[in-house]
Amino acid sequence: MRKNKIKEIYQERFQKHHDELRWLYMELYDNGSMFAELCDNMESFFKERNKNLQLLDKEREIHSDWYKQNDMLGMMFYIDNFANNMKGVQSRLDYIEKCNVNYIHLMPFLETPEGRSDGGYAVSDFRKVQKKLGSMKDLENLTAACHKRGINICMDFVMNHTSEEHEWARRARQGDGEYMSRYFFFNNYDIPAQYEKTVPQVFPTTAPGNFTWLPDAGHFVMTSFYPYQWDLNYKNPRVFNEMMYNFLYLANKGIDIIRIDAVPYIWKELGTQCRNLPQVHTIVRMMRIISEIVCPGVLLLGEVVMEPEKVVPYFGTVEKPECHMLYNVTTMATTWHTVATRDVRLLKKQLDIVNSLPKEYVFLNYLRCHDDIGWGLDYGTLMAEGAGERSHKKYLNDYFQGYAGGSNSRGELYNADPVTGDARFCGTTASMCGIEKAGFEQDDVAMERAIRFDVMLHAYMFMQSGIPVIYSGDEIGQVNDYSYKEDPAKAADSRYIHRGAMNWTLAGNIADPDTVEGKLFTAIGRLEKIRKEEKAFVSYADTWTIETWDPSVLCIGRYFDGDKIIGLFNFSEYDKTAWINEPDGDYLELVSGQKIKPVEVKIPAYGFYYLKHITGSSTTDSSAV
Repeated sequence: MRKNKIKEIYQERFQKHHDELRWLYMELYDNGSMFAELCDNMESFFKERNKNLQLLDKEREIHSDWYKQNDMLGMMFYIDNFANNMKGVQSRLDYIEKCNVNYIHLMPFLETPEGRSDGGYAVSDFRKVQKKLGSMKDLENLTAACHKRGINICMDFVMNHTSEEHEWARRARQGDGEYMSRYFFFNNYDIPAQYEKTVPQVFPTTAPGNFTWLPDAGHFVMTSFYPYQWDLNYKNPRVFNEMMYNFLYLANKGIDIIRIDAVPYIWKELGTQCRNLPQVHTIVRMMRIISEIVCPGVLLLGEVVMEPEKVVPYFGTVEKPECHMLYNVTTMATTWHTVATRDVRLLKKQLDIVNSLPKEYVFLNYLRCHDDIGWGLDYGTLMAEGAGERSHKKYLNDYFQGYAGGSNSRGELYNADPVTGDARFCGTTASMCGIEKAGFEQDDVAMERAIRFDVMLHAYMFMQSGIPVIYSGDEIGQVNDYSYKEDPAKAADSRYIHRGAMNWTLAGNIADPDTVEGKLFTAIGRLEKIRKEEKAFVSYADTWTIETWDPSVLCIGRYFDGDKIIGLFNFSEYDKTAWINEPDGDYLELVSGQKIKPVEVKIPAYGFYYLKHITGSSTTDSSAV
């Protein structure tokens, strides 16, 4: 594009959003000079954005629903676990394409202190890559190579805090008032004590309290997560401006999706829980406006680990949007509750809530990720059905450790609190489905059942409204990695059980139909291709649940532009019958190619069906896929 044309594009975007951005900024900060500085820097970052990224921005402005299509499929991984470094990831793009993936989430890769990184979420420099992973130039090369293949890159942007080794923190520790004002410093415990009265603890067992005493500085500093992660003070406009400059710097390296870490926490107010405050939404809305002016091809993904009524506001409104996408955390946790109870009722209710939301809202759906599973369920509903919160959490944790409920799962607890009885759970999808146990016991029958279970869960995830994301290694059934216990830097954190290195030797079996890896990779790959080929899987399709009259069987319907697909999923280890009655014609099972009449459908243990409505042909019953 010509320089004059580029300038016109920027001015058009800027004028479109200027008034709202200024109003929001002045409402929050009442500082005209800082706003003027922000605007000047936004234009500078726009000018620095390379030609290819500006062309991509323009294309995505025209096709603003590009990320809502049925070809979007994500995969998340740690760079070092997956391929040692960024150059290694670039060398594995052929494999990523074989996985039908066009969106990769690179887990935290910015500079962090060794041994005090919280898995990369304690950033000491927002403009440097960890040396072991590469450089900013390697990142640019990787994003450019991905864009040539139509692959999008997602990264974590840790807004709530910095590492205690960040330059700002080092200067603050030395008593520099300018930098102390970028955090929450107190020379006595009076005000921290007031905060503690209302602010919940994130890690009450491993990192109790919300403040850390710094003997060398003679001050307390707010540390919501770990003592080495200092909360930023967004009441200071300098903090907001500088973090936005970091945001735009990273966007200009070719990042397509920026995951805002711990977004509900970023505004603190005495006398509140310091969660989900109105000012948080002002900040996220300003981020959205800034990105739409400078880099409209970039999406905002909010990490909001809360129940739906607290998650949904982070989408903003249709007129004034905030995040483009949010994680479907509650559905993920409810899915594993369903696995342990063989009862789909709570999951059905959860899906109905999500399905009732505006189609503009896009959720990321997943079975497992880098983090633990917290049992944030709808206990109001469960208690009405006779389940106690503490006893139910204990049952779930016992089940997934393999101690209760006829479980075949394997895994470990995380952050167990002996006082409250609360704990979270860690494990890979394959281990939680029984693949680890069956392999250890060399039980071929149990292995086939576990693989079927694993595939069914992926089929169900693909049927949800939104974008599915696979945790790297799940496509080949990687099991728990207990070697973390031999590493002193990891031994205390059981989350590393599901953060094992990618086993490329096992990945070499994906074409062998006689191996676990080959069976899983082929089956999941078939589902991914079906999803790409069938337009009813677009994110904005009508989606609903259908009563099956069997507590173990879930039924989901999808409809778009004349196409209707019904998914049936058996969460039980026994054959079941779905007592549905869809009288609108014939249906084709998309995996097997058989015709199945959707009336009293018999589903094998841990089985599933994708039934597509067809017309003009006779129907023959089939009882198995």
